[in-house]
Amino acid sequence: MFREMRRNTKELSKEEAEAMLREAAYGTLAMQSVDGHPYSVPTSFVYDGGKLYFHGARAGQKYETFVKNDEISFSVVGKNDIQPAKFTTFFASAIAFGKAKMLTDDKEIQKGMELFLKKYSPEFMESGKEYIKEKWDAFYVYEVTIEQLTGKGC
Repeated sequence: MFREMRRNTKELSKEEAEAMLREAAYGTLAMQSVDGHPYSVPTSFVYDGGKLYFHGARAGQKYETFVKNDEISFSVVGKNDIQPAKFTTFFASAIAFGKAKMLTDDKEIQKGMELFLKKYSPEFMESGKEYIKEKWDAFYVYEVTIEQLTGKGC
C-alpha cells in the first residue's frame, strides 16, 4: 500500500522519526478536500503513544474534510541546513500516514487537549484547563492512528 523510500540510504529509524514528531512545533497536515482537491494546512499537533492529535474549530475546511475523508498525511521538518554554494538544502523530515477519527468521549477529548497544554503551555496547566472548559463547545479533537511512519535524514 505504501511506497518504499527511494533513497533508503537516508532513511531514519522509527525511533528517530518519532523523536522528530515529539520535538517539532508544528507540521503540515495533508488531506483530500470534500471537493476532491488536495488540501494542506500547517498546524499544531501532539504526538503521544504512537498517535497524532489535532484540534480545530467546529466549522471550516479542516473540519469538513475530516468528516468526509479520514485518510491523512502529516509531515514535519527537523534539521534544516541551507547550502547556497552547493545549490541544495540538507534537511531531516518525518512523514506519517494514517486515519483520523473525531473524538467523542469527553475524557478522551480532555486528555487530548491536556496533551496540547503539556506541549505548548506547560507552565499554564491550571489556567489552560479553565480555558478548555470555557471553549469546550467551540472545538473538536482528532486522533490519528499512524499506519506508516518514515523519516529521512541528511
